[in-house]
Amino acid sequence: MNAFTPISRDPKETHVAVLLGGISAEREVSLTSGGKVVEALRQVGYQVTAIDVGPDLTATISALRTAAPDVVFNALHGRFGEDGCIQGVLDWMGLPYTHSGLRASALAMDKVAAKAVFRAAGLPVAPSKIVDMDELEAEDPLPRPFVVKPINEGSSVGVHILRSGDNRRAEIARGWKFGKQALVEEFIPGREITVGVMGTQALAVTDILADAGEFYDYDSKYAEGGSRHVIPAEIDATVYAKAMEVAVAAHQALGCRGATRSDFRYDDTAGEPGRLVLLEVNTQPGLTPTSLLPEQAAHQGIGFPALCAWMVEQASHGP
Repeated sequence: MNAFTPISRDPKETHVAVLLGGISAEREVSLTSGGKVVEALRQVGYQVTAIDVGPDLTATISALRTAAPDVVFNALHGRFGEDGCIQGVLDWMGLPYTHSGLRASALAMDKVAAKAVFRAAGLPVAPSKIVDMDELEAEDPLPRPFVVKPINEGSSVGVHILRSGDNRRAEIARGWKFGKQALVEEFIPGREITVGVMGTQALAVTDILADAGEFYDYDSKYAEGGSRHVIPAEIDATVYAKAMEVAVAAHQALGCRGATRSDFRYDDTAGEPGRLVLLEVNTQPGLTPTSLLPEQAAHQGIGFPALCAWMVEQASHGP
């Protein structure tokens, strides 16, 4: 049987609550993703209740209790939505939900913890270190070019690349809004590629050409025309296969379930085959009109409504 095909839940007898919005920096993205999910699930035939998650957690719990859904579709992004927080609430309430469970979500969202897991699994990651803001303000913590990123944010929020001659380091440190520390890692030149995973199967490799920014930043991800996606990526066949393999291995190393998306840098600047480096695993891949996972699913013949239905089918309580 096709691993991507829903097999048990009858949509007409299944009530799905879709959580969208949230209180992270990615609220607007989540509203867009969640809106598309609501449309798709209704198209398939599910009973759907949309719940806009705000700062009052008791209101969200009350809305869930009132709706009494069979399944919760978690369309939240960023902090509190994909870091284990809402997953813990849903576990407490005994409600099955889409995507990864509490432990895997928390691990994946914490870039430092995730890198430790990847290293232990023998997966390729960039050299990095955690730095305090006063250290970053005073001097370069790594040879340039290097990347500065929040430890617990998604969608490239707060990410900066510092190259030779760039004088923004102290300014970035003084204006940092993401805690007292940051993750600093070696900048890997070359291409940005990504691989979606559904269950235990990788979908495809997409080559991302960012047009709106210097890398695949927030605007490139979500602005119309912000990036171009080449699928399947036109790269060395052995590297293509390796990226698919590493994406599944990273998904499993973190203990993820459902759908994830692994992001990579591929340094082919000295020719192919080049150096492949795993950046992170996204446990709540975007489901907007410009998002990568739906594109890759479509490449495999899985339309957006079928993708959302598969996620509902995979919903469970999670570790």
